Amino acid sequence: MTAAAPTASSGLQTRSLGDEGTVASLTPRLAEAEARLLAVYRLISQGQHRQALARAEELVREYPTFHLAHLVYGDLLSIQMRPVRQLGDVPDTNATAAAQQLATLREESRRRILALTERPPEGTVPSQFVALAPSSRHAIAVDASKSRLYLFENESPAPAGSLLAPPPKFKLLGDFYISVGLLGIEKSAEGDKRTPLGVYYITSTLNPATLPDLYGIGALPINYPNPLDIQRGKTGGGIWLHGTPRDQFVRAPQASDGCVVLSNPDLQKLLSTVQIRTTPVVIAPELQWVQPAALDTERSAFEASLESWRKAKSEGRLDQLKDFYSVKGNGSQVWSRVESDLRALRSARGIELKDVSALRWKDSQDTMVVTFGEVMQGQAKGVTRRQYWAREHNQWKIFFEGTP
Repeated sequence: MTAAAPTASSGLQTRSLGDEGTVASLTPRLAEAEARLLAVYRLISQGQHRQALARAEELVREYPTFHLAHLVYGDLLSIQMRPVRQLGDVPDTNATAAAQQLATLREESRRRILALTERPPEGTVPSQFVALAPSSRHAIAVDASKSRLYLFENESPAPAGSLLAPPPKFKLLGDFYISVGLLGIEKSAEGDKRTPLGVYYITSTLNPATLPDLYGIGALPINYPNPLDIQRGKTGGGIWLHGTPRDQFVRAPQASDGCVVLSNPDLQKLLSTVQIRTTPVVIAPELQWVQPAALDTERSAFEASLESWRKAKSEGRLDQLKDFYSVKGNGSQVWSRVESDLRALRSARGIELKDVSALRWKDSQDTMVVTFGEVMQGQAKGVTRRQYWAREHNQWKIFFEGTP
């Protein structure tokens, strides 16, 4: 199989669903049910309808709440007697009665196929991951346009002679179908039934015994609203990655109150893999996949600003340090607290930055979410800090500083 050139917008490569190599390469990263559905699709695309019917029958027997699999199975039964024009080609009277459900299942099928035939090239990473410290063992990226969540293992080496880690190196561990908000993405207000966009971190794990059946086998809350959201006046909360109720295998592509919803088997993979507080979750309208080296210029430019900030703070040069803090939003308040803390020390204290991660978010504003350990010289331990930087007049400025 020869992959097509990457698309201009997202950096993805197109593969044929009918190519057996596509199925073989994806199967280890997909949940069992989706991998088996993919095999059914491949057989259909090759005209092997009887073999596809046998596979689909096994699938619905073992996953009785997988509604899309039932729809495909029904079509394959119909093919034995008459031509099938489209997915869910049921008699007109039934189609009218269940038009919305059929449309939803067709859209789920379209998104699954799109995500499985447009693939990130080997070695590429989502463009938000400028640098990820080895202490963040895993990372998550969500592509809302494809109803997809990607789970990565971070194999980036430790920095050598620099603040930031070398170009990120990720291993794709999982590739899962997800559902987002009923009214789509770009959450801005409580109750708007939209999923937020941005850079977040998993904050905790919720015990399923304390949750209604709606959330399935558990939940992983994220830190929405983050400081950038708060600066923009966004409200609401309770945004989780969670599972599905017993009577559903998955939910429609847009069906939640704003959470990211996975099947229970897929969520179990997350629950058994990720760590709280150190696992970033990027949620984007559409992920842009790039070769890590393409981030070198951005990483080097930001690293220079971060090093200048570190040096000014180490040397206690308040006049220079102040220039790194924004005067917009809450930036002035952040600076006032920093200035007060430094004056209380009465003398300069050298600092070192450890385990630095930098994740970039670009929309109408260019921001960087930076997490690091700050250790004073002569001490073995320090404090973990998270800063939010924004580009103002081509200079990086801090508008939030706190602890995760």
